[in-house]
Amino acid sequence: MEAAAPALSQIGLAGLAVMGQNLALNVAEKGFPISVFNRTASKVDETIDRARQEGNLPLFGYFTPKDFILSLQRPRSIIILVKAGAPVDQTITAMSPFMDIGDTIIDGGNEWYQNTERRIDQANSKGLLYLGMGVSGGEDGARHGPSLMPGGSYQAYSNVERILKKIAAQVDDGPCVTFVGEGGSGNFVKMVHNGIEYGDMQLISEAYDVLKHVGGLSNDELAKIFEEWNRSELESFLIEITADIFKVKDEFGEGELVDKILDKTGMKGTGKWTVQQAAELSVAAPTIAASLDCRYLSGLKEERELAAGALREAGMNDDVNAVRTGIDKKRLIDDVRQALYASKVCSYAQGMNLLRAKSVEKGWNLNLGELARIWKGGCIIRAVFLDRIKRAYQRNPGLSSLVVDPEFAREMVQRQAAWRRVVGLAISAGISTPGMCASLAYFDTYRRARLPANLVQAQRDYFGAHTYERTDRSGSFHTEWSKLAGKGNNSVAAFHH
Repeated sequence: MEAAAPALSQIGLAGLAVMGQNLALNVAEKGFPISVFNRTASKVDETIDRARQEGNLPLFGYFTPKDFILSLQRPRSIIILVKAGAPVDQTITAMSPFMDIGDTIIDGGNEWYQNTERRIDQANSKGLLYLGMGVSGGEDGARHGPSLMPGGSYQAYSNVERILKKIAAQVDDGPCVTFVGEGGSGNFVKMVHNGIEYGDMQLISEAYDVLKHVGGLSNDELAKIFEEWNRSELESFLIEITADIFKVKDEFGEGELVDKILDKTGMKGTGKWTVQQAAELSVAAPTIAASLDCRYLSGLKEERELAAGALREAGMNDDVNAVRTGIDKKRLIDDVRQALYASKVCSYAQGMNLLRAKSVEKGWNLNLGELARIWKGGCIIRAVFLDRIKRAYQRNPGLSSLVVDPEFAREMVQRQAAWRRVVGLAISAGISTPGMCASLAYFDTYRRARLPANLVQAQRDYFGAHTYERTDRSGSFHTEWSKLAGKGNNSVAAFHH
């Protein structure tokens, strides 16, 4: 038998769509020899070409699963970047026969966390280690430094920690990667990250809507305002790219491209999963849910056009102009900035509370401050204010909500007058701001020591004998409401006729 060729590569990557290619080049550029594989051979050639063009990077292409796996140093680690679901299972099936006990599979896709937990069990039965790793930052992040959220086997993480820390985005307090926790926690955290991202994007679009339609601002003015905001407490990737978007001219006609884009939003599913999980865990996430609802409504473009016509015929007139006449632009811009910030705090608070609830349910022991830290760079929701979130959880790891952290509480109180003005103005102008309204309602509900839920409990006891508790004595109580109201027993029947 001939001697095997020396194992060269320190890590492998299978799945060479844009994200996979960019991540592989990132690894190679940081000085780690990497083997790559793709079912379609042309993608392997393409990646090798790019590695050559970008400085003869140590990247080696293979055309069969066997050659790919055998080119790796042991214990071997392979990253899979293919579409979530069945393609991941197919890739694992193709690779695992050539892997040995102690080798690691890392799934870098947006996978549903329970699929990862199933695959962890399957891998364990073969003596393989497994990580489900959230990767955020889009193709640019993958190439130059993403935020990485690996969860699963700690041993698997330690095998690749050196590489992950080098390829992740770097911020003032270290690389944007941490071992998240066991099981599917890495995927779950990435899912909630995406839910927060939905909320953020929705809130920014509402700020734009109010400034444009109530303030009458041009795209040029909007670009300048968002650039200015990006030097304030709102400094973040999403605010920065929004400023850029308003500057791009339309190549096919007059004006800016943003005004020609069809108002129908696409989505991949992680936002929906976030809202479903919030409901499963009885965690209120109204801002994230509102952003999801808005994406659904945006999809009904034809229905919305018909509705606009039908309601105009029924006498609906656009009151925006009536509101606009007396507007102090400078004050409106400042109010919207404050409303956006306060709304955003509520959205992140909902995401963090969802993570904490799941962590308790699953025993993951998530470190919320550390998660805020690894989101400071590389990812889509990266923002300076994540540093404040990190510090809030460092001050108090058991913090029940960001809203009550002393620093955030002060900021919310300072901004609430502006926040209410913006929401009130939008409502009177007939401009929907579901995200800002949801955030404000969340804040106003959470800060009240007493809610009208006492009436709901009375109603439940009246029609279903569900019982209620009292504020002044312990125990459960049930009342014969209709008798005591002096209506006798056929009151409900009478009501139905």
